[in-house]
Amino acid sequence: MQVDHRHGADFEELDRAAPDLAGRRNLIFGLMGHISYSWSNNESMFIYVMQHLMQSDEITATLVFASLNTTRARIDLVERLANAHLQKKEIAAELRRIIRVFNRLTRLRNEFNHSFFQQDQTGEITHTYSMRIQKKAGVLTLGETKPMDDARIQKMARAINELSELNRDIRSLVPRLQVAMQSSPEAASAS
Repeated sequence: MQVDHRHGADFEELDRAAPDLAGRRNLIFGLMGHISYSWSNNESMFIYVMQHLMQSDEITATLVFASLNTTRARIDLVERLANAHLQKKEIAAELRRIIRVFNRLTRLRNEFNHSFFQQDQTGEITHTYSMRIQKKAGVLTLGETKPMDDARIQKMARAINELSELNRDIRSLVPRLQVAMQSSPEAASAS
């Protein structure tokens, strides 16, 4: 394929090659979609974590959650509320573990949601190029290039399994968190 460097790739040629590569491309797109879907479900579960940490109702927790416009801000608030109000050490430790796993999987999700996808002459996705600005040796650089090989695809599949497990862990934590917060000294003095 000839690339006109003034205008980029020959998109017509890429479009002609795309049907032959649909299987692998669709696998990659399907995995990316599943990661985003699973991640979003997990992030939304933090509404219920907030609800109980704030000793509030679902609507108030949802309003607070939606008012914070970044995941980082939401997780920050959950951590601060837990530090301020959660007395049960085992529940606090479980929440910290869940947040660590969620943050790690968030980095992976962001890696795919905020990347440029490089293709070869046939249209096959070969690499991701991160759109994240980094500072290396005092020099600003744009992102990092990573191959989209079988090992990376397997990493995506493992992340989907981890996200599913994490969802179960959060769902298991919420009722225990509710009980822990209802039996806290603050809850007893409020009644």
